[in-house]
Amino acid sequence: MENPPRRPGPPSGGAGRPVPPRRPNPQNPGAQNPAVPGRQPGQPPRRPQPPRSQPPGEPGAGQQRKPVPPPPKPVAKPTEAARAAAPDQPAAKPKSGPRRPVAKGANGSVGRKAGMVALAFASTVVLLLTGYGYATLDSLLSGLATDDVIKNGGEEKPADGAVDILLVGLDSRTDAHGDPLPRDVLNQLNAGGDDGELNTDTLILVHVPNDTSKPASLLSIPRDSYVDIPGGYGKHKINSAYARAMNDEMGNLQKQGGMDQKTMQQKAQSAGRKELIDTISKLTGATIDHYAEINLYGFSEITKAVGGVEVCLKAPAKDSFSGANFPAGKQSIQGVDALKFVRQRHGLPNGDLDRIKRQQVFMAGLAKTVLSAGTLTNPSKLSDLIGAIKNAVLLDAKWDLLGFAQQLKGMTGGGLHFQTIPTGRPDLETNEDGQAVEVIPSEVQAFVRKLTGDTPSSTSSAGQPSGTSATGGANADVTVEVRNANGTPGLADRVLNALAAKGFSKGNTDNSPKRAKSVIRYPSGGADNAKRVSEALGGGYTLEQDDANGIASGHVRIFLSTAYDGPGAQGFTGPQQYQLAPPATSSSAPAGDDGAITADGITCIN
Repeated sequence: MENPPRRPGPPSGGAGRPVPPRRPNPQNPGAQNPAVPGRQPGQPPRRPQPPRSQPPGEPGAGQQRKPVPPPPKPVAKPTEAARAAAPDQPAAKPKSGPRRPVAKGANGSVGRKAGMVALAFASTVVLLLTGYGYATLDSLLSGLATDDVIKNGGEEKPADGAVDILLVGLDSRTDAHGDPLPRDVLNQLNAGGDDGELNTDTLILVHVPNDTSKPASLLSIPRDSYVDIPGGYGKHKINSAYARAMNDEMGNLQKQGGMDQKTMQQKAQSAGRKELIDTISKLTGATIDHYAEINLYGFSEITKAVGGVEVCLKAPAKDSFSGANFPAGKQSIQGVDALKFVRQRHGLPNGDLDRIKRQQVFMAGLAKTVLSAGTLTNPSKLSDLIGAIKNAVLLDAKWDLLGFAQQLKGMTGGGLHFQTIPTGRPDLETNEDGQAVEVIPSEVQAFVRKLTGDTPSSTSSAGQPSGTSATGGANADVTVEVRNANGTPGLADRVLNALAAKGFSKGNTDNSPKRAKSVIRYPSGGADNAKRVSEALGGGYTLEQDDANGIASGHVRIFLSTAYDGPGAQGFTGPQQYQLAPPATSSSAPAGDDGAITADGITCIN
């Protein structure tokens, strides 16, 4: 795979704010184990290798950068040190990501394996949403690990007042403060060998609106999403961005010398975090205002602190990779079992996408447990929960949690919504990274804009603002109905979601007899609306006026033929939305697959 040279400017999506010089945080967590970039799925991790010679000045593929020799094998605590097999090119300094418009004169702070970080964050958010959380915040703040990784922290507030938070879960062999986990704990957690990898296996973008009557959105990003990694790394799985930059920085620091291993590890991890933030910003078009990170051990402890979480499986699940072994039906899980539940992806019908659904359902169950009087009114449980969060979570150093808690105090009725970015083929073949999940950044960015209500900062390549068309008018004025005359299950829903991501309003979907040619039908006076939808699907569709079949004014009806190959045909879709709402007095019967996941009910999943 060709790796393009470093760009001199910021990644696409907008210029960033000026970045002041950063200094390492002495309270930053310690050593992690970096991943080996480009490792094929299923291939065992490599052990650290001795230094190898390399001709000076030999450029990497597609690069003009001078390569950095691989770092030598660490001599102190090798099981906790950075891996020696680092990439041969130094990491580019992360550039500022896209920014929302800023309000003039505003200032001040605004704000694993898989599933851990969101669950810990959900616990923290629930605490902040209650008087209990605000009263105990001082205790929580006193022991949290921090790192200065946010470029815009402490500067202007975005004009919309919203806060975007990146939640990251690490498969780490240390706690949040960098202290190595005991061997018996590692064995219990099934954490792998001494040369285990460091992967960012959970990535969730949280959008907290300034208007607390509106829900916060938690957007999951599959760890195998195939994306462009800024800084000249080229296209790779998104979960390798952290490790690539971290390994490069570690190589540079070891070459410079004069620094102890722990300090080098802290600096290298900071570089990895900043690179990951830039990568997520480039993919989603969102501003990252704050950063939260959680480790393997912390997740297990948080679930034990609340006394377990109730879940429901449609069928028995067993997997030797994660150690999962669960019966069908409802059950309460905690600790290591909870970790296995949210780690499993092998043996599930939809692989990593089913694992993401498990994470989202588990978050709803965790919130239900934390919201219950049995947790919040039990001093012992509350103390255990706060202690677990302290040992599990690292936050960016500029995050004003007291101010953030005040912002969240009104968010009692809005709740949290869980979604996943639009994805394509889950088995995309790549040159270096094996199979990956296909994503299209423009589709993801449109989905994020619609989800958050943000207005795009620039016009499209054709000169029209997003959400409009060359025919004029706003796409939201057009309601789209879709009929599946193709025969592919789920195609109508995928196409409807793809159009919704472009700003159109959702109508209904249904099946229809197969047909050889796609057609867009419209009522009298709706020709421009039909043209607008045709453009959004790529153009060239047959348009027909139809006043005899009940197409309402402002609506269009699309019939997808057996030859349809437009948006949604390859599986790109805006996924089901899950809602986390406060406990209600209505029936707590399990919700169906198509119902909202709430803190009141339990949804059975794969």
